[in-house]
Amino acid sequence: MRSARRGLLAVMLVFGGYATMSGAASAPSKTENRVMWMTVGEHRFAITLADNAATRAFVTLLPLTVAMSDLNRNEKYATLPQALPAEASKPGTIRNGDLMLYGTDTLVVFYSSFNSTYAYTRLGQVDDTAKLAQALGRRDVQVMFSQH
Repeated sequence: MRSARRGLLAVMLVFGGYATMSGAASAPSKTENRVMWMTVGEHRFAITLADNAATRAFVTLLPLTVAMSDLNRNEKYATLPQALPAEASKPGTIRNGDLMLYGTDTLVVFYSSFNSTYAYTRLGQVDDTAKLAQALGRRDVQVMFSQH
């Protein structure tokens, strides 16, 4: 029985759940250990979501396709169709692959790392950024965000 519980715990942790000592599972929050997808042309990127109100609200907009414009040769941005709850903080360092909310309605994907004094609400992080800058390029792009 003990090894069965360990196996259940391992499986549930992989899939974002939590097993109690009695073996019962509790439901994970909507964004806990969740992944969403960002598609740019032929490139598809997994994004690990942050667990906060802004992310939960963003996920309700999916699937969402936006035209993203380039800014400062390090980010793409687009205005969202509705405002999201913001809990902005100054991260100091922006990392390649950060998915952030600027203000309450501007979605930003960073494709270069740099220091910043601006405040953002973290929505998630692109898991593998190896081809992110190449996919986003320096031009305006259509980007689709989806859960599948």
